[in-house]
Amino acid sequence: MKVLLIDVYNYNKGGAETVCFNTGKMLEEHGHEVAYFTLKWADNNPSPYSKYFPESKETRRGPLKQVKNMINYFYHFEAARKIEQLIGDEKPDIAHIHLMWGQITPSIFPMLKKYNIPILFTVHDYRIVCPAYTFRNGKGQICEECKGKHFYKCFTNTCCKGSKLMSAVMAAEQYFRNRYFNPAKYIDGFIYVSNFAKEIQERYMPAVKAKKNITLYNFSTSIVEHAKEMPKDKYFLFFGRLSYEKGVKTLLEAFKDIKQCKLKVVGTGPKEDELKEYAKNNGMHNVEFLGYKRGKELTDLVSKAYFVVVPSEWYENNPMTIIEAYSVGTPVIGAKIGGIPEIVVDGKTGYQFESGNVKALSEIILKADGLNDEEYKAISGNTIKFANENLSKESYWNKLIAFYDSFLRK
Repeated sequence: MKVLLIDVYNYNKGGAETVCFNTGKMLEEHGHEVAYFTLKWADNNPSPYSKYFPESKETRRGPLKQVKNMINYFYHFEAARKIEQLIGDEKPDIAHIHLMWGQITPSIFPMLKKYNIPILFTVHDYRIVCPAYTFRNGKGQICEECKGKHFYKCFTNTCCKGSKLMSAVMAAEQYFRNRYFNPAKYIDGFIYVSNFAKEIQERYMPAVKAKKNITLYNFSTSIVEHAKEMPKDKYFLFFGRLSYEKGVKTLLEAFKDIKQCKLKVVGTGPKEDELKEYAKNNGMHNVEFLGYKRGKELTDLVSKAYFVVVPSEWYENNPMTIIEAYSVGTPVIGAKIGGIPEIVVDGKTGYQFESGNVKALSEIILKADGLNDEEYKAISGNTIKFANENLSKESYWNKLIAFYDSFLRK
């Protein structure tokens, strides 16, 4: 079997790319062929398929660049041509999409349908039913006002990065897409990474209920065998993008008055300077900003952490941060929002708290800090058990290949 994996980026920009590339490696390990289709970016990894990659908004050149970028936000003509060339040369049996909206665009749908290639889609965010994809308005509040059809509210609520123009464009793209390239019409099967994502997508686009689907939590490529002991250097860890929806400001506020607990913050993002300033102004010497980390350096930080904290204030789907923590036996404190409660088992693999509630988070941090050696080792062991039962590579593979096969048989 040859699988065509489709994503916007050919480098590890975020969780969707991590899952996409891990899936490709897993397919190849089981003897299947994999081809990739992404856009061109300066940071792309080398690829034998790069000749098929269309220009992105950053690599496009010429005096009409901005005009072309705007047109290609709705319909990427070059992507349609290039994917047809790839199909002709590589002849994939199935197409598996991870990210595409506003970048590759649904211009590729008709080409895949033309050659009778089943289209599967992993739902990493909520872009199919929410123009701004986070279900948050311009004030940073959870918002479901569009209800799957009133997309103009994305503009009236300034949902996209505080910009009326960008919000208008995203709303217009959603109307255009649903009118001419409705996902419920073109996509053959959906892979949800949380039951929450499945429920909210089916609520606001009921037509997708008729499509074959499966819920597959993101997987870990390796899981340690034994629970870990209480770390000698006991620190809590946040790692991820430093943006408003990640709840890092709430996290800092929770640590402000419990300075006996240490917090390490890994990552960069638009709120980085603001967060550093807050910590400085409040004399938070218990907080350390480490910047961007990757590879072994990041894995070591996660492995040695006492707890990983995921304080999200949006409908987080299935965070790779939790999966990466569990895979090395590190328990998690997670906000009770989106798909997080499905994988943070309160009192077993970590603790839950009300999203955005500083007092509740402070209390949970103190509760976690008070664990004795035996209690900590037990909760660490539970994370490994949960990971092996729900997040393992083997479990993911068995379910994914069965899902693939159901479309090939059809």
